[in-house]
Amino acid sequence: MSAVLDHAGGHAHDHDDHHPHGWRRWLFATNHKDIGTLYLLFSFTMLLIGGVLALAIRAELFEPGLQFVNPELFNQFTTMHGIIMVFGAIMPAFVGFANWMIPLQIGAADMAFARMNNFSFWLMIPAAIMMIAAFFLPGGAPAAGWTLYAPLTLQMGPSMDAAIFAMHILGASSIMGSINIIVTVLNMRAPGMTLMKMPMFCWTWLITAYLLIAVMPVLAGAITMTLTDRHFGTSFFNPAGGGDPVMYQHIFWFFGHPEVYIMILPAFGIVSHIVPTFARKKLFGYTSMVYATSSIAILSFIVWAHHMFATGMPVTGQLFFMYATMLIAVPTGVKIFNWIATMWRGSMTFETPMLFAVGFIFVFTMGGFTGLILSVAPIDTQLQDTYYVVAHFHYVLVAGSLYALFAGFYYWAPKWTGVMVPEWKGKLHFWWSLIAFNVTFFPMHFLGLAGMPRRYADYPMQFHDFNAIASVGAFAFGLAQVYFLLFVVFPAMAGKGEKAPQRPWEAAEG
Repeated sequence: MSAVLDHAGGHAHDHDDHHPHGWRRWLFATNHKDIGTLYLLFSFTMLLIGGVLALAIRAELFEPGLQFVNPELFNQFTTMHGIIMVFGAIMPAFVGFANWMIPLQIGAADMAFARMNNFSFWLMIPAAIMMIAAFFLPGGAPAAGWTLYAPLTLQMGPSMDAAIFAMHILGASSIMGSINIIVTVLNMRAPGMTLMKMPMFCWTWLITAYLLIAVMPVLAGAITMTLTDRHFGTSFFNPAGGGDPVMYQHIFWFFGHPEVYIMILPAFGIVSHIVPTFARKKLFGYTSMVYATSSIAILSFIVWAHHMFATGMPVTGQLFFMYATMLIAVPTGVKIFNWIATMWRGSMTFETPMLFAVGFIFVFTMGGFTGLILSVAPIDTQLQDTYYVVAHFHYVLVAGSLYALFAGFYYWAPKWTGVMVPEWKGKLHFWWSLIAFNVTFFPMHFLGLAGMPRRYADYPMQFHDFNAIASVGAFAFGLAQVYFLLFVVFPAMAGKGEKAPQRPWEAAEG
C-alpha cells in the first residue's frame, strides 16, 4: 500500500528521501496524502462498525416481538449507530478528501500546518476507542439517542462520560482540521488563483470549515453542562434543581443543524467536480454556486428549532423557523438546477463516478422534498420522531453524503492509487447500493405516515410488512459495502489493475 500512494504528484515529493518508512511513515505522517489516506481508512472502519449496529437494529425490527436484543440494548445500538456514523464515518471521510485534494487543487505543496494535521487525525483514535469501549462499561453504552437529550443523559451510567469526552476530543480534532483548511485555502493558493477561480470543492470546504469553527464549541458547551449536571451538582438541564431540559435542545440543535450542512456541503463540492467532467462542459453558474453555498451556511444558523416543533413553542416561533427552513430550499434548488443545467446538452457518459453523482442528485432531491414536508410545523407535529424522519435524514445522509463520498472515491482513486477501478465493479457497486438503499428506506416513509415511532425495539403487527422489506434491503446494502471494500478498495490499494493514464477521465477537466 505504501508503495502505491506516492506517485500521484511528483513535485510534492522532492524531499521524500529522509522521510520515515514502515509504520513510522503513518504514525508520524505529515504528508497531506498520507493523512488523507489515514482519515479515509479510519472512516471506513467506523462505517463498518456503525453498519454492524444498524444491521443489529434491522435484524431486531424484522418482525414484531423481541428477537435478539432487549429494549435497553436496542436504544444503545440506535444511539451509538448515530454517533459513530456522524462523528466517525461521514465527517472524517470528508476531511480525508480535503487533505488529499485541497493542496493538489490549489497548487500548495502541503497543508499549512502539517504536524497539527497529524495531531488532529491521531486524536480521533482515542475518541473512537472510548466510544466503542462505552459498550463495555457498567450499564452499557449511552442510550439517550445520538442527540444525548437531557434529562435522560443525567441518569445514565459512566459510559455517558466516555461518550461526552470522546465528543470533546472529536470536536477539538475538527476545529484543528478546520483551522488548517482555512489557512491553507486563504494563504497557499498558487499565484493567479483568486478565490473566485478556486475549484468548487475548495469553496465548499472553506465554508464548511468556518461552520465547524462556529458550532463545535457550542456542542462542547452543551455536553460540558451535561457533565457538570451529572457530577458537580449544577442544574442546567435538571428540572429538579430548576434547570430546563428544553434549553439543552436549543443549544444542541444550534450545533446540530449547521452540523448536517457540514456533512453535505463537501458532498456538493465533490458532485460539482464530477458532473462537469462527464458532461464535458464547464460547471454552469459557478458564481451562483459559491453564493448558494454561502447562503446555505448562513441560513443553517437560523433554522435549528425546526427539530423542536413538538417541544412546545409560541406560534410566532414556529412560523419563523418554518419559513426559514423553507428558505434553505432556495439555494439548494439553485445548486440542483445548476448541476442539471451543466448536464443539459453535454456529451454525457456514465462512468461510475457520474453514476454516483447522478444518483446523488436524484435521491438527495427526494430527501430534500421530504425535508420540505417536515419543515411545515403542523405536519411535523404529526411526523416528529416517526420513521418518516428516519427515512428523510437517511435519504440525505446516506444517498447524499455517502454517495458523494463513493463518487469522489471512484473519481479520484486513479489519481490516488495509480490504477483504474474496473468499470463493471464500480457499476455493480452502484446499482446494488442504489436498489438496496431504496428498498431499505423508501418503505420507512409509509411506516412513518402510518405512525410508527422510531427508537422502539418492538412494534404492532400492522407495521410488519414494510419493516421486513426494509430489513432485507438493509442487509443487501451492508453486503454491497463489504463487496466495495473487498473487491474495489483493497485491489486499488494494492495497485492491482490497469495503470491509470495521466488524465484518467476523457473529459473537460480530467
